[in-house]
Amino acid sequence: MAKKPRPAKPRVIVTRRLPPSVEARMAELFDASFNVGDAAMGRDELAAAMTQCDVLVPTITDQIDDALIAGASERLQLIASFGSGVDHIDLAAARAKGIIVTNTPGVLTEDTADMTMALILSVPRRLAEGEKLVRAGQWRGWSPSGMLGHRIGGKKLGIIGMGRIGRAVASRARAFGLSIAYHNRHRLPFEVEQELEATWCGTIDELLTGSDIVSIHCPLNGDSRGVIDARRIGLMRRNAYLINTSRAEITDEGALIAALSEGRIAGAGLDVYTHEPAVDPRLSDLSNVVLLPHMGSATFEGRDATGARVIANIRSWVDGHRPPNQVLEGWV
Repeated sequence: MAKKPRPAKPRVIVTRRLPPSVEARMAELFDASFNVGDAAMGRDELAAAMTQCDVLVPTITDQIDDALIAGASERLQLIASFGSGVDHIDLAAARAKGIIVTNTPGVLTEDTADMTMALILSVPRRLAEGEKLVRAGQWRGWSPSGMLGHRIGGKKLGIIGMGRIGRAVASRARAFGLSIAYHNRHRLPFEVEQELEATWCGTIDELLTGSDIVSIHCPLNGDSRGVIDARRIGLMRRNAYLINTSRAEITDEGALIAALSEGRIAGAGLDVYTHEPAVDPRLSDLSNVVLLPHMGSATFEGRDATGARVIANIRSWVDGHRPPNQVLEGWV
């Protein structure tokens, strides 16, 4: 396939509002158009944008499927996604059409790990319940039996997916006295296991049966979608907690709700939902769940760093080089 010419100042369409400093820099470097209203683009709007630009900058709220890619003009050569996940983009369709896809890995590792650790602390200690009690004016003062939760020191944390974020969570968890077990598609090198004091579990089933807290950090793909199903949730201990700051579709949300409602697991901390921004009302009714509005990566520093990575990918492409964060064959 012959290489298409790359414009010196490409037409760039950004689907959501980005930090002001990022938008200002994009406006300097590119012929950039921004979504001032910041509402998620509808399908027709995305389709139109993909016929009018050289570079599309989508986010995880934009589902770029094979039909949208098929309808894109030959002008579109780069999809520079704002974020590390690319499960919202049909990579095979993009490759078939010669469209390069980039992402922004690594920049949100620490932010997401911090939020995960906050949930690991919050759920067993019932922090959200306590905060609501105080705000509602229903707290009647300290008592020996009031708001009892579980300490996390001495418990076992099972991590599913030991990439950048999983390792960052493991490092934090050790400081709180948690022992670490993990399952990953590929076992970590011995030296890394030693550094993290992490024990390998050959199967997810083994990890779930032996963990007090389970935290999900694998990417969403064909292998991981629905992997935490009703059967596997049934393997968890009754006093165990599930934490998910990755992708909701990795778990069977209905099965999780049933297990929480029936007391078959102790609680959950969730930052992601199957039908975002809608949250199943059955989750909202449960007192043993901490619900966050997909804010695991929501820091000023993280958003600025993500924007800078998107700009670097576009500039490298304009200069005729392979972007540093090009998503290659076999990524998922």
